[in-house]
Amino acid sequence: MTQPFLSIRKLRKAFGAITAVHDVTLDIPKGQFLTFLGPSGSGKSTTLYAIAGFQDPSSGDVQLEGKSLLAIPSHKRNIGMVFQRYTLFPHLTVAENIAFPLRVRRRPDAEVKTKVGDMLALVRLESFTARLPGALSGGQQQRVALARALAYDPPILLMDEPLSALDKKLREEIQAEIRRIHRETGVTILYVTHDQEEALHLSDRIALFKDGRIEQTGTGEDLYLRPATDFVAGFIGNSNFLAAEHIETVGKSATIRLSDGSLVSGVNVNAIFDKGQKARLMIRPEAFRMEPSPTSAELAVEIVDVAFYGERRRIVARTAAGQEVDIRPTSAAMESNDAAQRRRRVFFDPAAAFLFPA
Repeated sequence: MTQPFLSIRKLRKAFGAITAVHDVTLDIPKGQFLTFLGPSGSGKSTTLYAIAGFQDPSSGDVQLEGKSLLAIPSHKRNIGMVFQRYTLFPHLTVAENIAFPLRVRRRPDAEVKTKVGDMLALVRLESFTARLPGALSGGQQQRVALARALAYDPPILLMDEPLSALDKKLREEIQAEIRRIHRETGVTILYVTHDQEEALHLSDRIALFKDGRIEQTGTGEDLYLRPATDFVAGFIGNSNFLAAEHIETVGKSATIRLSDGSLVSGVNVNAIFDKGQKARLMIRPEAFRMEPSPTSAELAVEIVDVAFYGERRRIVARTAAGQEVDIRPTSAAMESNDAAQRRRRVFFDPAAAFLFPA
């Protein structure tokens, strides 16, 4: 069996009576971009800091190429780190900031000069060499921080909410830069964020944290299209949850009864249900259709609101049980707002829906 590049083994971190991380186990291949995603307080940053050596775990291990890192001080782990705050030295120029970790490691002047030039080119700041950080925008400062973290060729780059202080447009620009830099360098990146769109855009793989545990690990497509739990379904993307009753399951396909009494067959299930058990049916907003297909199920609704969003319309509907449903069909598949307002039925593919325990 191939030895994992980076391995986290039953990592646990407690602060007094509070356990922030519960037995997290994860293998990360070399060169992968893995994102720790989750709400505040879910344990993602604590896990990252244990890898960096900023916090000692209560138990468990972190191994790099089969060797434990726990006995190695943080400054000797040779791991790059980029924080939310740029942590640049305000009295040093851009070039001097990037050179700093190389100077600390007593690299020759010629090597430092070459490497600084390479890093400036990598983050596309060649013309900013002599500027001080105070003369840079937030996005430019974060690119300098990224260049400094990569200057000494670390095997792993850790990034803790590095873009959360930037506005939306600038955040998207830096995301594209980070993706490009990852492609060009091949460095292994562990990235922490609470922003699901950021995680989906950047990552090869996502580990979704909840209450100090990993709820599900997989590609963005895995978590979005094949959620393992209702928490995953609700956290990744937009979701509708309808009250339902389980009738029977054959294989991994269930028949359910909705609150209006209608039966729906062919729904995905990942759990064992009893007959008559209360459940929640998850349907993505874009899974709804305005016209039926041979395999679609029908949902009786009252249209509450219709809004135009360019390539999509957003419809807010109310079921017979009084639950509001978010529906986002493509505009091309839609009538006018007035026609949509008069609708009394919408449709969805049961195979695109998931059933979870209530």
